[in-house]
Amino acid sequence: MNRVKIGDMATSSLRTNLFDAKLLTSKLRDYYTLTKPEVNLLILMTTSAGYYMASRGPLRVAGLINTLIGTLLVASGTATLNQWMERTWDGQTRRTARRPLPAGRVSSGEALIFGVLLSVTGGLYLALVVNSLSALLAISTLLSYLFVYTPLKRKTALCTMIGAFPGAMPTLIGWAGAGAAINLHAWSLFGVLFLWQFPHFLAIALMYRDDYSRAGYRMLPSFDRDSRFTRAEILVFTLALILITAFPVGAPAGPAYLIAMLLSGAFLLYYVVRLVKSAKTGASGLLHASVLYLPVVLAVMMFHRP
Repeated sequence: MNRVKIGDMATSSLRTNLFDAKLLTSKLRDYYTLTKPEVNLLILMTTSAGYYMASRGPLRVAGLINTLIGTLLVASGTATLNQWMERTWDGQTRRTARRPLPAGRVSSGEALIFGVLLSVTGGLYLALVVNSLSALLAISTLLSYLFVYTPLKRKTALCTMIGAFPGAMPTLIGWAGAGAAINLHAWSLFGVLFLWQFPHFLAIALMYRDDYSRAGYRMLPSFDRDSRFTRAEILVFTLALILITAFPVGAPAGPAYLIAMLLSGAFLLYYVVRLVKSAKTGASGLLHASVLYLPVVLAVMMFHRP
């Protein structure tokens, strides 16, 4: 009898431990989701490009890693705090309703503390281990994203243009992390990422227009019900992007560089033209094309670094 009881107790204890382990794993996964890892991948890529292109002589790998760690911490904190600020409205859209905060898997207080800790740690890490300029740029990005762009999403369709400024800052953070002065070449790289965001994020806005509207986000102009204005806007910014990549300011462009950039631009432009012809079927294709386009362009720029 005692052996049976002991066996039952052991089985119950094992089940409890397994349940606790599953809860912990689920909780950690939710915290990881709060940091928006898919966005952080883009941030790390553009920060690396900025660091590499600003470097002179052999690449200082330790410096690059430290810059990426600090930037990743601040970016993760920014993403978490952004979701904390928008938790009520995220629950009103199909695309974001299953996120940890609106779904109730992470409490508001937990997310706030997590976001603040990540942000402060990242800012201090950059200031102490990398340099003060990279830390200043990272914290400025966080503040402008949270306190300018995020509130404007519910007030004006100009939020995409305003949000493109903090969105392009990782290039400058990487540049500053390499210890280089922010010069014309750095601003040219900033301009590439700034312009790229319009075809990318406006395509997302077109795909989820009804969802955004349901939650009160004004990602697109209210007068543009047929999306003609937005599609024309995407076309104009894409053409500007192709020009600035093909003929970079402050850097020589040889024939191989020019051909690579024009081919990359033609690839992106093809999907933009498809969107201009049909908003219903073209937005998803442009979104995926923009994701492929950016790393190719950055790789070409890095390979032809002056």
